[in-house]
Amino acid sequence: MFYYLLKYVLLGPLLRLVFRPRIEGLENVPAHGPAIVAGNHLSFSDHFLMPAILKRRITFLAKAEYFTGPGLKGRLTAFFFRSAGQIPVDRSGKEAGQAAIREGLGVLRKDELLGIYPEGTRSHDGRLYKGKVGVAVMALTAGVPVVPCAMIGTFEAQPPGTVVPRIHPVTIRFGKPLDFSRYAGMEHEKAILRAVTDEIMYAILTLSEQEYVDQYAAVVKADGAGAKKERKFPRAPLG
Repeated sequence: MFYYLLKYVLLGPLLRLVFRPRIEGLENVPAHGPAIVAGNHLSFSDHFLMPAILKRRITFLAKAEYFTGPGLKGRLTAFFFRSAGQIPVDRSGKEAGQAAIREGLGVLRKDELLGIYPEGTRSHDGRLYKGKVGVAVMALTAGVPVVPCAMIGTFEAQPPGTVVPRIHPVTIRFGKPLDFSRYAGMEHEKAILRAVTDEIMYAILTLSEQEYVDQYAAVVKADGAGAKKERKFPRAPLG
């Protein structure tokens, strides 16, 4: 109930008024049945803009940190995300990927839309990074189509570290559903999973026209953070 209150009364109209998003290819999102909407992830605002314009309810897998914050702010944030239909996923440890897949398949088994960001984290510089194969595992296991989606302009509207979004033109573009039924029963083949994931990322790239980086975003972020520490605390010369 709170999901639809947010969508149609509290948050949705405000987002439409402020961002005035341009929507392209909305007819490519299936009106019925299970499907995965796989998109790029440029901004915190992505979590709310896409659900606000879709005719169907969509459930996203969200990082568990949004649900475990301390104090009143943390409890309110957790309540908001749960009420908005987000599912917490622990991204740490060996079982993190399997947990996300189980949760995602549970959504698809209920004939619902599942939203996922194959990059696994927000882009810190506006480029599109290599996708993780979890989206391919879910698509092949559930036998559902994947609708590629590009969020355009949300990085400029709310870049990393920005709390209050700026007024900037936003476009949400959906591509034609990708059918992977030719790979049915091959969800355990690593080469197939990589090929399916790369096809999904190429479709997103075509829609978004971003610069592509053939590395995982989390790895690049970690490398960048490490380099900053080294520059800030240089090693003292020997002798």
